[in-house]
Amino acid sequence: MDQLEDYTAQEIHLTHEKRRLGFWSKLGGGALTFAILVHVIVLLIGAVWIFQITREPEKKIDFLPGGGGGGGERGATSKVKTKKRAQITPTTNVKRVFAEGATSSYSIPDPGENFGEMATLTSLSSGSMNSGLGSAGSGTGFGKGNGSGMGTGGGMGKLFGLIPETMGKRCSKDDRLQRLTQNGGTPACEEAVVKGLRWLKANQKTDGSWGDTNQVGMTGLALLAYFGHCETPASEEFGDSCLKGIVYLVNVGMQNNGKLGTDQAAQPFCYEHGIGTYALAEATTFCKDLKPIIPNLREVTQKAGQFIIDNQSSNGAWSYGYTKTGGDSSVVGWQIQALKACSHTAIKFPGLKPVVEKGLDFLASCQNDNGGFGYNGKSPVTPNSYFTLTGVGMLCFQMWDKGNHSAVRKGAKYITENTKFDFTSDANLYAHYYESQAMMQRGGPDWKKYNDLFRDQMLTNQQPDGSWNNPPGSPHVPNKVMSTCLGTLMMEVYYRFLSTGGGNVKERPRI
Repeated sequence: MDQLEDYTAQEIHLTHEKRRLGFWSKLGGGALTFAILVHVIVLLIGAVWIFQITREPEKKIDFLPGGGGGGGERGATSKVKTKKRAQITPTTNVKRVFAEGATSSYSIPDPGENFGEMATLTSLSSGSMNSGLGSAGSGTGFGKGNGSGMGTGGGMGKLFGLIPETMGKRCSKDDRLQRLTQNGGTPACEEAVVKGLRWLKANQKTDGSWGDTNQVGMTGLALLAYFGHCETPASEEFGDSCLKGIVYLVNVGMQNNGKLGTDQAAQPFCYEHGIGTYALAEATTFCKDLKPIIPNLREVTQKAGQFIIDNQSSNGAWSYGYTKTGGDSSVVGWQIQALKACSHTAIKFPGLKPVVEKGLDFLASCQNDNGGFGYNGKSPVTPNSYFTLTGVGMLCFQMWDKGNHSAVRKGAKYITENTKFDFTSDANLYAHYYESQAMMQRGGPDWKKYNDLFRDQMLTNQQPDGSWNNPPGSPHVPNKVMSTCLGTLMMEVYYRFLSTGGGNVKERPRI
């Protein structure tokens, strides 16, 4: 009986097992198991693949602005962009060095042998010049003496979209030519500018500087000439040269805690620092959206501009050595120009506006009743009794939105009645660097008369290689680098900044 029960239980168990196996077999058995495993694997692979292709793509650095505005020169095609990217991308040979004594943790590219050899300048005059950049004297230039610039220029891409309109409109060839026509220039003026810039490019030193003496001042002037034509490190023809010049000035500033000067103990230091700060401030404005970013550019610009603000003399001027006592209108001119360029940047400069107001008050105290501006008083210093600093006085007021000021009106009248320009016998380029800009800002009949006086003579006397010699009457311009920079800037006056309208319309910020 017990055996029968055991047998029956085993039969029932086997029956249930057969039923389970039969059901799984009907569904496919092992093949179904394999298929399920395969599908699971495929689904996992698919999920990984979908995740990869739906991720946000890695952002690539674009070295140039996208096209915008009105196209023109700056609305470059993809092919041109690619070429320019290659031009401003440092090669493998570019060394990155830390400036000795620098406080920043960043490094800047050192233009090395990869930039190629540049033609060196011949021996240039220095200390014996009458108040030139290389010496002191009673003349009117970059030294102790009486000395005495900006005009107008669409089609701006991203790089130029955030800079002041007055500066950005120099960045389209079509606009430049239009402004030339409107303001009394000719296509020959634009050709002269390009020739001048090519001479500067060909005569740049391998370290990025210009000149054999006072290299900071000369490099600053050359960069201002580049920026006046909207040539930046992204430019096809002049980009490499422009970058080298900026790096040179940044290097000097990093080594000297923001002070820009070939020799800070020399009298021209105040001129060099003003010019160098002016150039770096414009570089900061033009290059703010440029990639790669130039290391330490903003830091040096901030320190250089603040140094000017913090070292104004008690009388509102600036003096040799920034001693905070004394000073003259020739030095003041460069500090005021530099601070205006600083105001265009996004950098904060505490105390800037009050310092500028004091500087303008000092200049007003130097204006004679006849409208001319003196050196550090109301009297001229030059032998022919001409007030060579009248242009600087006018321009400083115009740059700070005071084109309607009586000092400007009186100055324009003085220049219209008294200025001379004969390139072969009497043409003070330092004075005319300022006068050309001031009279352009003045506009109207005053500008027309002045333009007729200087334009064709500058064109006729440009050398075949693009340079300008220093004409008689300019003892304070010590070398061909400076005379060529001044000449180029004078030819850019038609579009470098917008005109203030001569005070004939409601006054508004322009320069």
